[in-house]
Amino acid sequence: MALWGNNDAVGSVGAVALNYDTGVVTGNGTTFGQTGAAQAGDVIRFGTKATTYFGDAVIVSIAGTQSLTIGSTAALSGAAIANVQYGISQLPKYTIGDSTYSKKGTPSGDSFVYGVSGAENVSPKYTVTHEGWVGVTTYYDASGELRVKKETLVAMSGITTGTTDYPTE
Repeated sequence: MALWGNNDAVGSVGAVALNYDTGVVTGNGTTFGQTGAAQAGDVIRFGTKATTYFGDAVIVSIAGTQSLTIGSTAALSGAAIANVQYGISQLPKYTIGDSTYSKKGTPSGDSFVYGVSGAENVSPKYTVTHEGWVGVTTYYDASGELRVKKETLVAMSGITTGTTDYPTE
């Protein structure tokens, strides 16, 4: 299993629920294990940034098109996950355990890992210098000014984006 891939837009149709005790994710209308869909080693992102984001977990096995198992719930918020949208990504797995990008991190700002192809139409605040996997942290300083910290985690070309839109404002 690779530490990361080049796809931030793996097919993710349907909705999911998580049993925190067993780590089993049950899907409704999902296609886990199918070509172009979630595979063991990919990352499942529970919820969305636009609605409620619960955190990320690494998929360790696929039992069928509507059932998979995650390795740990440590980077999840702990809130009940039932009938929520999800995304599948091949983002760097080490970021899940990094409190900067985990839902268990400090709530002083917003941090998220994005796949950036270089083709994103973004405002100057969010422009990055490299294609690849980028960690973006936003926060407001003491004067109420929005600050954006961008960190290139893995510089690479050929990345496919689309699961989570890179921020524009």
